[in-house]
Amino acid sequence: MSTEHEIQHEPRVTEDENHILAHDVDEEPVEANRRLFEGWLLKLVTLLTIGYSVFHLYTLNIAPLETWSFRIVHVAGALILGFTLYAGARFATAEEGWVRHRWTTWLAGVALFPALYALYQGFAFLQMVNGGAMRIAPELETWHYGWPLLAATTLGIVLSWFHQRDRARFSVPDLVLMVCSAAVAFYLLVIFNTPVRMSTGTSFAPVGISFAAVAGSALILEMTRRVAGMSLVVIAVIFLVYVFAGPYLPGFLGYPGLSVQRFFSQVYTDAGILGPTTAVSSTYIILFIIFAAFLQASKVGDYFVNFAFAAAGRSRGGPAKVSIFASGLMGMINGTSAGNVVSTGSLTIPLMKKVGYKKTSAGAVEAAASTGGQIMPPIMGAGAFIMAEITGIPYTEIAIAAIIPAILYFASVYFMVDFEAAKTGMRGMRDDELPKLKVLIKQVYLFIPIIILIVALFQGYSVIRAGTLATVSAAVVSWLSPNKMGIRQILQALDIAAIMAIQIIVVCAAAGIIVGVISLTGVGARFSVLLLDVAQASHLLALVFAMFISILLGMGMPTTAAYAVAASVVAPGLVQLGIEPLTAHFFVFYFAVVSAITPPVALASYAAAGISGANAMSTSVASFRIGIAAFIVPFMFFYNSALLMEGSWFEIARALVTATFGVYLLSGGVMGWMFKVQAAWPVRILLIVAALLMIEGGLITDGAGIGAAVLAFLLQRQRRARLAPSQA
Repeated sequence: MSTEHEIQHEPRVTEDENHILAHDVDEEPVEANRRLFEGWLLKLVTLLTIGYSVFHLYTLNIAPLETWSFRIVHVAGALILGFTLYAGARFATAEEGWVRHRWTTWLAGVALFPALYALYQGFAFLQMVNGGAMRIAPELETWHYGWPLLAATTLGIVLSWFHQRDRARFSVPDLVLMVCSAAVAFYLLVIFNTPVRMSTGTSFAPVGISFAAVAGSALILEMTRRVAGMSLVVIAVIFLVYVFAGPYLPGFLGYPGLSVQRFFSQVYTDAGILGPTTAVSSTYIILFIIFAAFLQASKVGDYFVNFAFAAAGRSRGGPAKVSIFASGLMGMINGTSAGNVVSTGSLTIPLMKKVGYKKTSAGAVEAAASTGGQIMPPIMGAGAFIMAEITGIPYTEIAIAAIIPAILYFASVYFMVDFEAAKTGMRGMRDDELPKLKVLIKQVYLFIPIIILIVALFQGYSVIRAGTLATVSAAVVSWLSPNKMGIRQILQALDIAAIMAIQIIVVCAAAGIIVGVISLTGVGARFSVLLLDVAQASHLLALVFAMFISILLGMGMPTTAAYAVAASVVAPGLVQLGIEPLTAHFFVFYFAVVSAITPPVALASYAAAGISGANAMSTSVASFRIGIAAFIVPFMFFYNSALLMEGSWFEIARALVTATFGVYLLSGGVMGWMFKVQAAWPVRILLIVAALLMIEGGLITDGAGIGAAVLAFLLQRQRRARLAPSQA
């Protein structure tokens, strides 16, 4: 889902006799550059989206494809659907006559010929291979496939930037790009299913692979620009430039260099685009997007939000606490922090403002809570699956390890919200404004699909089998609710899933380009050496350095891509420092996640500011402050591995209790409120010091932290007694 230029989806907020507030809260917003087809064109596109989802369910559960072939089709399908649905430029308005720059259509019609010719050559090559040919003649690949494909791809992309039509009208330049996507995929399917595949990355690799990889990379980056903005595209281009500029750079950035053919013959393999990120998007991510779409079709998202209102709405600052619970539940299956802000924030932010929150604070709370959804087990957005793929650590171990960090993060946000509500005297929502909890408890069975998912995973079922069972159970459970899923609703869910999947698939593919550059140039290994050099002065300094790099790499990028890139650059260096792989990858993952609320480029905060009407930078600073615990918790992993469920039960329990108390003190220090009275600066500093001591996890530091907390309490009690007469 694009985080830029969205048409804000407004969930219906109504009240019936049970005061049910949220309706359609989990429906996907329609991006400003998404086409809205009508008539037969809509039916055709819907057929394609449903077919794409069914293809994945079928191949994942019934008839598996060869791995590389499956990933090639997976990426190509997302590109074809993406170019069908998402325009490369703004739509023409009625005042402009619904059409601008007619010359783009004529030129695109010309570009369609080389695109179709390249696709035709793929079929010709298949016939040659089936006829016993071991290789295709380089002249054929170069002049009859490669250059026509590059010419059509380049012209199609450039023309799409100027092609402006009615929102319901199809685009000829994008048709060129669809044909080019098919031509890239078909050629790779033909070549990679022969022994020639083993020659990638060598001087013996067919030249056509390089042409296909150049065109494929350009198509992926253009699609990424349309659905995720320019940040990831710019970073990917910088890495691609480094491949060829590296030999001329000084210091640790320099390397011997790679030729164009050698690099591009390998980047569209499992060393890059078809590597770990696409491996995860083509299996776990697409499956859980389908699961989320089934939950959406059965209106479980509405239930989550209404349940959160019924449970937490009465307490002071109620809507803000509702935001924490609802965004945590929605965010773990949503996949992007900014996407979660748009879906739940459209309801919670106006209600926060209604009970007294400033618009900056309302947006900041939603941004921080939605970002936390990405670290909420068992699904954790998609990060847990990529971490399992990269590290080889079982998914269930990662989900278990994430429990305490998620508790600490959400506890911290809750304390921050509560202290601000107390400090400003905010009210909760009245009973007559809230859904009836006794009514919602009767529908608690709507949690069954998620319970089935968790139980299946911990019973030893594969992630694919567990996800499929949970998806089927969502349809079955819907028959117990008012929102029964029939054939029409199931097809609608499959349609929604394919559209939801486009962004994350192309983002994973774009991240694969960056990962390919890192692995093929060795820049990650040189960064590890640099990190080791810093660690000789101080391990803490090395961790701080790693934190800044992880946040910098993640700025402006969706969580999945941010973690994949940071894990390739930073995590290997941390492992070489002697840090356990699980700890190192969680360290990187946390900072990749919180880059969404870190100024100056904070996508989740910007999305929240768009809803609240506040200044974007002020909202990002406020959300950074509310989520401050997430910037400290990763350092706790290093000093106290019990927080990742490593150790005895006593050690784990003690770590949880002391760390929770620590984030409570930290929240009080940051917000300047403790024990029902505003805290002076010396007390705030004392609370923050006590928090850091408690968080570290040792017996001595815990004792010192308790001592500092007691001193802060005594000073606060004295201050409260002194202020009491003036407040009387």
